Amino acid sequence: MKNIIPGSVSVLALAGLLVAFRPQLMSPSTLVANRYAARPKNIIYILADDHRYDFMGFTGKVAGLKTPNLDRLANEGAHVRNAFVSTALCSPSRASILTGQYAHTHKVVDNFAPLTPGLKFFPQYLRQAGYKTAFLGKWHMGNTDDSPQPGFDYWLSFKGQGVYYNPTFNINGKQVTHGDSSYTTDLLTDYALKWLNSLNKDKPFCLYLSHKAVHSEFQPARRHRGIYRNMPINYPQSMYLTASDTSTIWGPKPSASPETKALNVNMADMPSWVKQQRYSWHGVDYLYHGAISFNDFYRQYCETLMGVDDSVGRVLKWLEDNNLAETTMVVYMGDNGFSFGERGLIDKRHMYKESMRVPLLVRCPAIIKPGTKLDQVVQNVDIAPTFLAYAGLTKPAQMQGNSFLSFLKGETIPWRDRAFYEYYWEADFPQTPTMFGVRTGRYKYIFNHGVWDANELYDLQSDPQEVNNLIRSAEHQDIAKDLRNQVFDWLESTNGLQIPLHPVRQKRFDHRYRGTY
Repeated sequence: MKNIIPGSVSVLALAGLLVAFRPQLMSPSTLVANRYAARPKNIIYILADDHRYDFMGFTGKVAGLKTPNLDRLANEGAHVRNAFVSTALCSPSRASILTGQYAHTHKVVDNFAPLTPGLKFFPQYLRQAGYKTAFLGKWHMGNTDDSPQPGFDYWLSFKGQGVYYNPTFNINGKQVTHGDSSYTTDLLTDYALKWLNSLNKDKPFCLYLSHKAVHSEFQPARRHRGIYRNMPINYPQSMYLTASDTSTIWGPKPSASPETKALNVNMADMPSWVKQQRYSWHGVDYLYHGAISFNDFYRQYCETLMGVDDSVGRVLKWLEDNNLAETTMVVYMGDNGFSFGERGLIDKRHMYKESMRVPLLVRCPAIIKPGTKLDQVVQNVDIAPTFLAYAGLTKPAQMQGNSFLSFLKGETIPWRDRAFYEYYWEADFPQTPTMFGVRTGRYKYIFNHGVWDANELYDLQSDPQEVNNLIRSAEHQDIAKDLRNQVFDWLESTNGLQIPLHPVRQKRFDHRYRGTY
């Protein structure tokens, strides 16, 4: 260049200079995109047990509840506000997350059903694509106990539900016992960070951190014990329904009970199986056979959740410390929701919103704008396809869910406007029947299978608490028929018309027949 006479640079030479220095002329957004493109697209999936959709600080639902790290995920990423599971039970939901399939397809329909031979989990595809993969925590699926499962380079799990203190872990096939009042939530996070530190940071990874918390019986970390001892209890309005709270069937009159005066209640058509659970293992009047009061139950749940929030914070800090926060997709989710007194129930399994709806938070600064709020209907079967899409992989044909990555990026694509649901009767908890249903933006329809009882139809706009059953309302018969047809069309089109049955080998432990076969 030093021999070129000023003013004599040819057009061709000038074009070459522009090409050589093209990064200086690119738009800021293009430069950012190119910078992100050179980095690995990591995935961290944090799954909590029985965490309901609204028990997070930023929702304002629970007075005094503080979840700063979950709040941060929502503030710096996306809050998926209409996230639902297709089955509100541990094992079926977890199998749906891993396979992208409905329970009637993968056939892990309860907490004892064996894994169907040939099931393929999303980490197997990631591993084939060059990802390092790890699973840490509660597996509790099928007949596999705590044995290492396919698709993971690193494995850490425990038998069944596990314990909150002094656990024994299966670490890559070796039993390792912990003592000194070590806390499972903290230990799982310790091991997760240790594994992350062992990685080549230039290669992609997928960490699946599956917490025992906040499954009952709740035990918070020592540092969190009693922090909510004075927390006010947010009793749901429908907790106090009684036989005297009957308005005219599907009628407009409010309940006579002062606690429910704002509700239109149809006790006459509330299913008998719901009413009868009030005084049972899963009812507020005899919860866990009287082992704990409702107030302590509520507060200890919130205290136990604090350990999970701390875990999320530690993972985010590690990403920042290692300059991997921008392109790592961090997803937080519950495997199902949980009832706290609605209709007199605790626990999950049923199709009411507090059981079916879950928290779903996604943070990935490279593609998600801070404070994004998504109202599309997302289900647990959509998790696996979304992870594969982020990794640049095509969805396998057997996956029934779909990727919602486009929504996270702010793009619009054709998408479903309803969520389907299924639950299969369990010998351990025979008070809850098999049920199938669909939830649209306006209505929820529940088909209670195999019992002499009412089916259910709720107008979610006028009755968000789902207590005014419209199933016998003359003006709603066409709606009920159409939704019922949709449910059975869904089952037929996805090969779900045969209810999977498995041998019943354990005793019954419901409150009436406890300890009998």
